[in-house]
Amino acid sequence: MSRYPRLFRIESTLAVATGLLGVVAVVRPDWIEVTTGWDPDQHGGSLEWAIVALLLLVSLSLALSARRDLRQASAR
Repeated sequence: MSRYPRLFRIESTLAVATGLLGVVAVVRPDWIEVTTGWDPDQHGGSLEWAIVALLLLVSLSLALSARRDLRQASAR
């Protein structure tokens, strides 16, 4: 059995995944058009930056939640 709680591992994994997607979106802002062929803002870029902000916010929230869960588990 792992010494880390299951919820911590899930949140940490998702935090890393969303953080990486956020970084990829910063490096390649037209990734939606490239991967799907769908251009929701007609090359305006505003949707892509909103998605970057959302991904990085979700990543930060998950990381903080994972940290809290690990501390609670360590206190027990």
